[in-house]
Formats: sequence, C-alpha cells, structure tokens
Amino acid sequence: MGFLSHSLLRDTVRNFILESSYALDKMKPSLETLIVDITRNSEYEKYLCRCLAPAPFRKYKKRQKYLEAAIPKGFHKKLMIFDGEIVGQIEYAPAEVSGYPIKGENVIVMNCIWVLRRAKGHNLGKQLMADMVESENNAVGFATIGLENHWSGWLRKEHLEKLGFRSINSVSVTHKTKHVGQCFKMHLMWLPMARNAKPPPWNKRKLLEGVDFCLAHPLYHQEKLKLKEIFVTK
Repeated sequence: MGFLSHSLLRDTVRNFILESSYALDKMKPSLETLIVDITRNSEYEKYLCRCLAPAPFRKYKKRQKYLEAAIPKGFHKKLMIFDGEIVGQIEYAPAEVSGYPIKGENVIVMNCIWVLRRAKGHNLGKQLMADMVESENNAVGFATIGLENHWSGWLRKEHLEKLGFRSINSVSVTHKTKHVGQCFKMHLMWLPMARNAKPPPWNKRKLLEGVDFCLAHPLYHQEKLKLKEIFVTK
C-alpha cells in the first residue's frame, strides 16, 4: 500500500473516533478542553509518577526506572484538562518500551486511558485517542490490553472497542490472591493504521506476572506477594 492509502485509513480511523464527539458538542454548552503532554511540561511533572486514582501519592523505584528508560525512546503521558480541571489521561509508548509484553515494529502500545466518572458524557476519551493517533503518524497500528469480567472498571474490553480497538487474542485467568476463583479474560486489542499492518504478538506467559509500571493498574504485581506469576490460566 502506498502512503496515500495509509494516510486515508488513518483519517478514516480518526474521524470514526471523533464523529460522535463533534455531534455531542453541538448539543452542549461550549467547554474548554486542553490536552497537555506532561513529558514536555514540567508544570504537571508530578503526574508522571501518579495517576488520577484516589490513592495516596508516592514515588516508587520501578515506576521511576520505567520512565527513565521509556521517555527517551518515545513514551508520552498526556492529561485532559476540561473546564480548568484535570479529568483524564492517556499513556503510551513504542512497543519496545511499553508497559506490556507486546512487540511489533512501528507499533504504539497504549498503557492506559482513563477519564474520571464525573467528566463522562463529553467523549473526552475519544479526544485523547484521536490526539494519540494524530501525534504518532508513523505508527502502523496501536495495541493495548483489554479486560473482560475483571472486578475493576478500568481498561474494559467493551470501552476499548468503542475507541476503535478489536480483540485479536485472549487468555482466561484467575488471580492467585485477589478474588480467588473469579475468572476473567485479558485481551490483546489492536487498532491498525495500515491495511497491510501485521498484528503484534504478545507474550502471554510474561503477562501472567502482572505489570509493575503503575501502582493503580488492575494487573499490578505487588512486590510483597513474593510470587513470580500472580495469574493462573484457566
């Protein structure tokens, strides 16, 4: 496929993400939205090591180590400021330095996306997605992890599907210490930008260890557990 086809497909995806946002905006009073890349703005630097979760803030070594390795190689974290208040965020990086065991040349992996409940209804998540797609214009596609039947409300598969992702693989697991016996699925989610884009592979075995790049992540591996793997396949 030539550059034109790649560009047209990207525009189609971006328009799909934003079309409902524009329709909704015409029906509501105008409120200011601003997306800030905090890897390039020291004013919001503290949010590099924390998210919007209502948990006590503390720096921790694994997050700091991850940022030191990932930022120079293309990691970005962006905040959504809506009507003067921080209400959302998106975090992503090239596959080689993402927080997940996902591979792929020119693949961007979204570590997380989140909009606070009180800001729902303004399609801010779609605006964050569109900003990522537009900013990473050399990517052949975007990947992430989606959760199905997990007890948390974050990174739900159905929410990611509304942003344009689709599941291309999955694994059913249970947690060894939390909600023991409750089965849920981890999905490899994919949003291609080129018609001939090769879907990225993932390391399911590695994902059974959980993640350590964010304390608030639903797959976070607490060090105190002293386990190599925190999930068991079903």
